Amino acid sequence: MKKLVIIGASGHGKVVADIAKKSGYTEIAFLDDESIADCGGYPVVGRSTDVANMDADVIVAIGNAEIRERIQESIDESWMATLIHPDAVVAEGVQIGAGSVVMAGTVINPGVRIGRGCIVNTSSSIDHDCIVGDYVHVSVGSHLCGTVAVGDGTWIGAGATVSNNVSICSDCVIGTGTVVIKDIETAGTYIGVPAEIIKKDRRENKF
Repeated sequence: MKKLVIIGASGHGKVVADIAKKSGYTEIAFLDDESIADCGGYPVVGRSTDVANMDADVIVAIGNAEIRERIQESIDESWMATLIHPDAVVAEGVQIGAGSVVMAGTVINPGVRIGRGCIVNTSSSIDHDCIVGDYVHVSVGSHLCGTVAVGDGTWIGAGATVSNNVSICSDCVIGTGTVVIKDIETAGTYIGVPAEIIKKDRRENKF
């Protein structure tokens, strides 16, 4: 019997639970710090701090990168699951770190390295030889072209595109539909076509 505990009873958690079920987990439960009875039909059995008492694989299903990182870094990495939807296309040899989740319709091409605790969301694509840091969120329908590097904790917004051979530093927010055509070296929030900074220091944003 394969058991999974999901930390974070939310809409994102429901999607993670569905991927887990399709990946062969037969017993799924949630932990959440709010008073919630169930999530997607699965029970909420305690708070996030109860994870040490659970005899199961673990994944953190929280969209906020800072919170996801804080919780995952407090858990033994050997407990962490990595989930890949069976309808995702992942090339042979792709490296995906512990605690990451790859959702339906995603395409990940050869030579890609994805860090720990990442979210590669529905129908996104990561082309050849990209390097994606820890706790990155590649949002729905966004595209990383070949040989892109994305730093830790960065959020690539829905429908955004990052051109070939571009590097994005850690702790950035790339807004919905934004097109990044040159390197980003300053942490902050970027929007537009092409991308322009509107706010420095991503850590101030409530994502």
